[in-house]
This record gives sequence, structure tokens and C-alpha cells, in this order.
Amino acid sequence: MSETSLNLTKRELTGKKAKSLREQGIVPSVVFGGKEPILTQSEYVETDKAVRAAGYHSPIDLMIDGKKQMAMIKNVAINPVKHSIDNVEFQAIKASAVVEATAPIKIVNFEASEAAKAHLEILRVLEEIDVKAKPADLPEAIEVDATKLAAAGDRLVIADITLPKGVEFVDKELDTEAVIAN
Repeated sequence: MSETSLNLTKRELTGKKAKSLREQGIVPSVVFGGKEPILTQSEYVETDKAVRAAGYHSPIDLMIDGKKQMAMIKNVAINPVKHSIDNVEFQAIKASAVVEATAPIKIVNFEASEAAKAHLEILRVLEEIDVKAKPADLPEAIEVDATKLAAAGDRLVIADITLPKGVEFVDKELDTEAVIAN
């Protein structure tokens, strides 16, 4: 079970008619992954909270007219003028199936490193990475320990990542010497 949930109702309005929903504070959405896509809608505030909490890397429990469905966000259309959510696309998933997600990379323990004591700064090269796991095993972030950084030329690479149990990189031939930060 995921920590984020969102109540959806089925909708009839499609295309340009969905604009009237947005004017009423309702976000149109669609749930893919079943036999047929399900056209849905939800309140803007609820949707915004769920999108911010789950991002593209955490499962969401959707309640579609009383039926529970686990899903992940695949796309969020943002209005370029208002900077508000125009539409959300969800991908239905099963708890037992392995899914792919983009997880943020979090650098930890930099304050304890010799580089921090020497007042050096980290230049991040890679912000996120694609991983695959069962929905319950997907991490909030992939952590990289920065305590080994000591001098200006030191760097953190993909090989420094210790993945949690049940999590793998999507790209099996990922360059393990690719720089995350230096």
C-alpha cells in the first residue's frame, strides 16, 4: 500500500469540453493500463497534493468511484501561463509487478566529509536515475554517501550507489564510472 492516495470520479467530458472542468477547479485525468483507458477527474487541491507527494517515482492509491487501483504518475501537463496542472496521466500497476521509475539522487553525509571541512562545494552532474522494482520497494530517493570526498578532484560515480534490496538500475549496461557529483 502506498502512502499517497487520491479520489477520482469518472468523467464524461472530453477534448476542449474539459476546459470547463478546469474552470470549476477540477483536473481531468486518465488512467491507462487496464483493458480500456478510464477518463477521470478530481479536485485541483487534492490532485496537486498527490502529485507533489508522489512525483514520478512513488505509487499512488487511486479510488475510482469506490474501486481501489494502484498507479504511478506518467505525465503531468502544466499550463505554461498559470503554472497549474492541466491534466494528469496515471499508469495502473500491480503490487506484484516490477515497475520502472525515475528516482532522485540524494547526496548524504557531505557535512562529515573532508571536502566540506575544506569549504569545498559539490557540483551535481546527475540529479536522477531510472530504477526498477516492485512498487513497495521503490525508494523515495537513491542515496549516495559523500564522506569519501576529500579534495577538489574527488568525485562520486554510479559505482558509489548502494541500491536498496529489490531495486535495480533500468539500464543494465550503465556506465558505472559516470559522474554523479564532483
